[in-house]
Amino acid sequence: MRIFLSFIILFLSFPMYAENSQEMKGDNPFILIARIHIKEGKTEAYLNIASDVDKAVEASEPGMLLHTFDSDPSDPLAYTWTEIYANSQAFLDHNANPPVGEYVTKHAELGDGFTIEIYGNVSQDVIDAINALEIPLKHFKTSRVGYIREEYFK
Repeated sequence: MRIFLSFIILFLSFPMYAENSQEMKGDNPFILIARIHIKEGKTEAYLNIASDVDKAVEASEPGMLLHTFDSDPSDPLAYTWTEIYANSQAFLDHNANPPVGEYVTKHAELGDGFTIEIYGNVSQDVIDAINALEIPLKHFKTSRVGYIREEYFK
């Protein structure tokens, strides 16, 4: 009986591990949240650089499916970039996009806080790229629960 139960547990868990190993290749869409805090008196200048990078990303990054800059209702100096990427390569393209690099440089002058959260599985290249930026990262990996309507991401 123990052998039978062990076999059933192994059989039921195999698709989950196979699916997650596929997603670790970075072929799936994922969400990135970047939490920003702006220095006192710098909000207008910061909104200008955010607008500039937003327009550049929209024009040059087809793998960026959603890109919004939302204000925090409890802190007038806190904002959140919400970004949905088609796949890990789309993030790597974003990270290498010159206007994004310019934005990060200007953030250092105008902002005093920057953290990143990733929701979903990504390739190791994405994790390495963010770590190279020395921006604090929290990665929420996909569990065995959930789905993606892949027809909308092709």
